[in-house]
Amino acid sequence: MTNMYSHGSESLIKQAREIQESELQKFYIRLIKLLQGKEHGHETIDSLERLRLILSATKYTRTLPPELQKRLLLLLSSPVEQLQVLSSAVLRETLPLAGQAVNYGQDSNSPLNSHTAALLLLQAQSRDDLSALCTQLLRSLENRPSEGPADLLALTLPIVNTILTHSPESLTEDNMTLLSKKLVDWLRYASTTQGGGASSGGFFTGSRSRQPLPIAELDGTVSGDFFTVLCVGQGFTEDQWMNVYSFSMLRHWLLTFHSVPVGTIADADDRSEIDGSVVSMVSVTSSSSRLLPPKERIREKAFQYCQRLIEQSDRKAQKKTDTDLQKACLVEAVCILDCVCMEDASFVYRVFPCIKALFGRLSSDLSFARVLLPVAQFYLNHGELAAVDCDCVWNLVFGRFPAELFNDPFLAHELLRFLRLNLETAPLRVPQYTCYFPNLLKFLAWDSPAVIDDFIDLLPSMVTLGTALELLHTLLDLPCISATLLLQLRSMCLPISDSGGRSLALMDAFRNPSFRGFFLFLLRGEAGTGDTIDRLSTLLELLSEAADWPRVVQCAQTVPILLHIFFNTVITMADRTLLSQVLLVLLERSSLLLNIPKYITEIHRVFSCQLLKMCKLHPSLVIDQSHELLEFAGATSNVYSKQEIYTHVVFLLGEYLSVSYDSRCSVRLITSCFETLEAVLFEITSSAPPPGAGCPAPRVITTLMSALAKLASRSHDLIPRVSLFLSKLRNVSRRGSVSWCDDEEDLVSIVTLGQELCALLKTPGVAQSVLNPPVHVTTPQWHQDTNVAMPLQLRALTRLTQAHTSHAQHTPTSPAPDTST
Repeated sequence: MTNMYSHGSESLIKQAREIQESELQKFYIRLIKLLQGKEHGHETIDSLERLRLILSATKYTRTLPPELQKRLLLLLSSPVEQLQVLSSAVLRETLPLAGQAVNYGQDSNSPLNSHTAALLLLQAQSRDDLSALCTQLLRSLENRPSEGPADLLALTLPIVNTILTHSPESLTEDNMTLLSKKLVDWLRYASTTQGGGASSGGFFTGSRSRQPLPIAELDGTVSGDFFTVLCVGQGFTEDQWMNVYSFSMLRHWLLTFHSVPVGTIADADDRSEIDGSVVSMVSVTSSSSRLLPPKERIREKAFQYCQRLIEQSDRKAQKKTDTDLQKACLVEAVCILDCVCMEDASFVYRVFPCIKALFGRLSSDLSFARVLLPVAQFYLNHGELAAVDCDCVWNLVFGRFPAELFNDPFLAHELLRFLRLNLETAPLRVPQYTCYFPNLLKFLAWDSPAVIDDFIDLLPSMVTLGTALELLHTLLDLPCISATLLLQLRSMCLPISDSGGRSLALMDAFRNPSFRGFFLFLLRGEAGTGDTIDRLSTLLELLSEAADWPRVVQCAQTVPILLHIFFNTVITMADRTLLSQVLLVLLERSSLLLNIPKYITEIHRVFSCQLLKMCKLHPSLVIDQSHELLEFAGATSNVYSKQEIYTHVVFLLGEYLSVSYDSRCSVRLITSCFETLEAVLFEITSSAPPPGAGCPAPRVITTLMSALAKLASRSHDLIPRVSLFLSKLRNVSRRGSVSWCDDEEDLVSIVTLGQELCALLKTPGVAQSVLNPPVHVTTPQWHQDTNVAMPLQLRALTRLTQAHTSHAQHTPTSPAPDTST
């Protein structure tokens, strides 16, 4: 294995850690002299890189000399970005000196840039520091653009947004009120003429022009309304760029502003006046919402802004990138409107007509699928209040989207995220949610690794008394669904006959009308058309060719995980009738699985584990389904093909077929079960395994022997039969090797168990108490109960054993002394 660092790098780090203080002070002095020069060349850069290595290689934080720290602070405003990066990296590794913290104000020599901003946030080590930083930043926003640093406005909002994310309580009431007013200014009253300079790219593109022109729409027409992020031009003014920044953080701000209580301040001068500007004139004349408190006013302006964006998105953009921008802005606009309505329900009646019209316009175009998910969220949150029919939305989102766009990874992520965020409300407000699980599982069948985490959370919400059985069958058929989705896509892009195609036979079957019903069932969109396919074995035989397809194998690996989640959910319902039906499905489907050997083995292991859990919770299930369990246990072929499940079924019959668990258990039923298991045990121990099959697992044989002994202890008339059989088994083994066990140690263990059971059955009373202990004996676990004497006895025996062992280890090996005297 290669080392993380090369030998040279390790040597440099070692030198940095071992540098002496005297040498370090000399290095500081030399670096100060370099930084005092007017030009900084390669030697300065190399020295700064070495200083960063020295500071980062030590486990404690150093303090730099005041003069050096001052010089490094000046480098933050260097025109050379490499020097900005290095100085910022060095300062982040040091403790700031008193009075030497970063300053970026109007008279600062270190104007704000991205590196300075990172350092500012790092140096703010408390809530008070962050609050002071916010106050200083927001006060600087009150200056006219020409009065402040050029980059201040561009970086202020990202810094404030970062503080909002990590420490929203750091903003004071004044901070929030001021920023709310500024956001209103930038959003609603930005300039409506193009800037004089050339476009700087980013969101906007446009043609050159010498004279300032009105802003334009994406379709090229002149805009007749206020500026938004979807306006274009040759260049853009400072407040237009702030309009874009404000929109990008508006949703986050609304959520924070709503959660932090701010007093309703009289807003007689609610807008920050910008002397002599066009914005001020517009503000004065616009008085429709001028007297609203800050919270209500920013909601009103957010509503107007988003309404305009939705109207602009209906225009035909001249460039594809602008079309993508329209979609992104639509998503954000709908999310913002949702936030506004969540905070103030009175907006629902004003917003809903706009959202409904948007849905009607976009619902027929699947390219807008990701845009329609926020619309669905809006319907989910506010549809009940607005008293509108939401079925068309759910039929599209849960019906058409997964059916036609299951191979879109971005939609899969967004839709499943939508469901996870609404895990509690969606099943309540969308009655048909659980009926769409066959459609939703197509995302899992297509790309299991990417969405398995989502379905671990979502699957329990899909399990109900009405869907449990069909959902179980669907989970077991998930690899088949994966193969069918592949066939569906290939059939649309491949010709009818493709001699070079590896799946030609399977493709023919997919296109064959006589088999079409099988595949249509797997691709169904809703539940309720039946639990499974009548001729499932035929379908599995057809799909056997797909058993080694990577996507199918990948899908099969996730099924055991989901089955455990399914069964754990079903068991919590504690419905014996449902569990009884589930038990039958397990027995039936144990032989009806896609032929992937590892998949079958894992599914059988899950079935065995869950059978045990269900019957332990409801022992009466063994009596309820005794006929099917006996039929399964009586099939000798199951011993060889389903050893895991067969062993557990036999154990369950021997353990729970007792009157102590269910009064319906009769002697006749015990005798019938005994005879069935006896016949199987006799058959597998008196003949060689079938061709192609190995010897039965020793555990199967010992489980059968124990089950027969348990049944005989409950019906003493059966004791002579089992004793005679076990004696014959011992005599056969004495003659030498046997065909049904190829390991001598296993054979010895089997014979030993037979002898122990025979000896136990000679005293039926003892056999009854040992093989069928009462529940009150096995449940408390007496060796752990501190209220009885057994723990004391065990501890005493343990101490005696330890003392004896210790004494034996320390006993000298010399001859024992003569004790005759």
